[in-house]
Amino acid sequence: MCGLCGVFGGERHWTERAASPAIFGGPDGDGPEGRRMTPARERQERVRLVNRVLDPLGLVLVEWAASSYVLRTKTGRSEVVSDLGGLWPAAERLLGRPCDPLDPGLLARIART
Repeated sequence: MCGLCGVFGGERHWTERAASPAIFGGPDGDGPEGRRMTPARERQERVRLVNRVLDPLGLVLVEWAASSYVLRTKTGRSEVVSDLGGLWPAAERLLGRPCDPLDPGLLARIART
């Protein structure tokens, strides 16, 4: 199978509610404020939260296809990321330096936004 077909037909990552609903809010799939959490809504919320962390680094994550994301720099470089497990290695490749999401300076900048 080519890489593109793998992107469209990928399996759910263990961190996604749809893959493990009993772990993330029970079998009914309720999300924040008791709203029904569909896979699409969950992905949108995940992208929103991740972008709060990525913004100070000059990166943005966007949804792409049914099971992947695109990580972009402000200069237009990009990389396809299949799940959040691949996010930080991709960020480091794009930026050319180590990225620590728990860096105290980064956390302080996020808290100010």
